[in-house]
Amino acid sequence: MIEVTQNAAQQLRRLLEEQKHAAGKGLRVRISKGGCSGLHYEMTLDEKKAGDDVIERDGVQFFIDHDSAAYLRGATLDYHEGLTGAGFQFVNPNASRTCGCGTSFEAAADGPVRTGH
Repeated sequence: MIEVTQNAAQQLRRLLEEQKHAAGKGLRVRISKGGCSGLHYEMTLDEKKAGDDVIERDGVQFFIDHDSAAYLRGATLDYHEGLTGAGFQFVNPNASRTCGCGTSFEAAADGPVRTGH
């Protein structure tokens, strides 16, 4: 599945602490069609759904649906703060090309590794 850094887990914890109704919620990471390069990352606070893969790190949860998991296999989710902004960032070995915005990518020519469910 994906690797979640300590920085990403700490940021999710901060986001959840700011929410009034955060019990049972985590960060949903999803891949959808769109963006400059064909696919883009979407992240929302959400609850676990049937069929989700769940990654737990430092007491918080990250949810990934089956279709998105194929595009994220072996990826790392991190959180960076810098002079030009702050946000969650992916290092994704399944991306052959990324857009300058950092939220859009093109899948490698052989496509994602599919697994049966």
